[in-house]
Amino acid sequence: MPDSPPAMTSHRPYLLRALYEWISDNGMTPHILVDARQPGVRVPTHTVKEGRVVLNIADRAVAKLELDNESVRFTARFGGVSHPVVVPVSAVLAIYARETGQGMALPEEVVSGQPPDDDPTPPDDTPGEDAAPKRGAHLRVIK
Repeated sequence: MPDSPPAMTSHRPYLLRALYEWISDNGMTPHILVDARQPGVRVPTHTVKEGRVVLNIADRAVAKLELDNESVRFTARFGGVSHPVVVPVSAVLAIYARETGQGMALPEEVVSGQPPDDDPTPPDDTPGEDAAPKRGAHLRVIK
């Protein structure tokens, strides 16, 4: 039996951090689209629309932002009330700049032994508190 390569960690949190930095470095406002139905998602329920929520994660909008390999965590004000927010990286569907819509739909996690979905469909932009204005899809899958 040939030796199989060692298992690698998920690439999703690395893409998320890189795109967050790119958006921020360009003076834009990073937003994430979240599947609020995923286990472990903690967001104010009134912000969820059709199972999704768009969150502004710019430094000026949140406190104590942490983007690690497991989750996105911060504290933010919703309707004037401070709430802790926790979003597992697996629940982040996309990250984009509010001003331009440029960003990326994050690829699905590859399960060992299964190939990735070759044609992922970008999620519908269901607005949350600080959603981007409707102007057609600007996210595209880059392979």
